[in-house]
Amino acid sequence: MDETSTNEKVVNRLIGCINDRHIEVMDELFHDDAVMHWPQSGELVRGAENRRRIYNAFPQLPIITPHRLLSGGNMVVAEATLDYDGPQYETVFIFEFRDGRIAKETAYWSEAFEAPEWRAQWVEKGQAK
Repeated sequence: MDETSTNEKVVNRLIGCINDRHIEVMDELFHDDAVMHWPQSGELVRGAENRRRIYNAFPQLPIITPHRLLSGGNMVVAEATLDYDGPQYETVFIFEFRDGRIAKETAYWSEAFEAPEWRAQWVEKGQAK
């Protein structure tokens, strides 16, 4: 099995463990010194203990619906929808790998919004997933 497909399996397993509420599995998927970077809020989560505490304190974990994985070398980019049983966020995750485990995750997310009417004549409505 090549590195790309191995890394994609790790990302799919991560999505599955969050959706199944088995966050303890994350310890097998991330390095102990892994960093999670959330640029929109300016936060960095450093290390396994901080990651565990955040995920155990989450008011509500989302259901993650992946739409596309793009990978090469030590990187996987995942496009997904996060559903918090109401609010939904379109999300892009960038996973960087080291030795088959996640070394860094960068995540960007945004709530959906209505497209402005002024550009309707040049676009198609709907989602290209």
